[in-house]
Parts: sequence; structure tokens; C-alpha cells
Amino acid sequence: MEFTKVVAERYSCKNFSTRKVEAEKLTEILEAGRLAPTTKNFQEQRIYVLQSEESLAKLDKVTPCRYGAPTCLVVAFDKNSVFTYPGGKRDSGVEDAAIVATHLMLAAANAGVDSCWLNFFDPDELAKELGLPENEEVLVILDLGYAAEGAGPLANHGSRKPLSETVAYL
Repeated sequence: MEFTKVVAERYSCKNFSTRKVEAEKLTEILEAGRLAPTTKNFQEQRIYVLQSEESLAKLDKVTPCRYGAPTCLVVAFDKNSVFTYPGGKRDSGVEDAAIVATHLMLAAANAGVDSCWLNFFDPDELAKELGLPENEEVLVILDLGYAAEGAGPLANHGSRKPLSETVAYL
């Protein structure tokens, strides 16, 4: 699909059918995350694929926002493999994981797979529930699947501020 069409048509799906994401499409999506740029190419991202009843039940304990998705990607990063920026106030972990998650989300749309970016959960609680290593920090969950019959974007999805309200030329 052409890129501007992907970004224009993609929306946060809040009602998934039971149809599973095909293995080849999931691999294509995960590959896009692998190719995402990271600071100094550290590639500190960790992506966990949740598809089993057991792993999805663990996820459901910490968020009501799976919306029936048959596949969920938990995007985390290794806190020990980040670049600390000059000044020492920030490091690359959150932004690199967000870039990776965005690549995953847009690759899903390109493959015809619906998604929803989730941040309504306690990352520490999810990491504990899934038994993730202590050096990893969870950033986001991406629901993946196919929209249920009648599902679609929220009413305000197309509402965007004009560039003049979000961009300044200095």
C-alpha cells in the first residue's frame, strides 16, 4: 500500500474478530520492527508475541483494552542497553521502543492487519505477570488482528488540527 494511504486509513481498532493473524503477515510486521532505527543502532527493543490462551489471560489481568485481539505485541526495551544523552536527564529507551512500535503498527496496516496502541496498563505489573527480566521496561502493547463486523474508527478519528496549530517555523 502507498505510505500516505497507510497513515491516512490506519485507525485504532477497538473490536476485533476471532480471525487469527497469518504467520507470514506477523513475520512481515515483526521484520518492520527489527528494521526500525534506534539510537546508535543499539537495537535495545524486545518484542513479545502473545497468542496463547495463557499469555492473553495474563494480559487481560492488567488491562481491559485487548478488545478481543487474537495477537498482542508487548514492546519493551533493555534498560542496560540504552544511550544516555548529554546532560544525563534522558536516555534512548522510550523513544527507540516507540519508533519500533510505530513501525510495527504501520507495517500491520500495510499488511491489512488492524491494530490498537495500548498504554492503559501498569507496565511493571505486566512485566511481572509475563515474567520478563528485571532489566527490561515495557512501553506499549499493540493489539493485532482483524476488525469485527461493524467495527471502525472512533467518531473523532478524522479530526486533526491544522498544521498551523502544531508546527512552528523558527
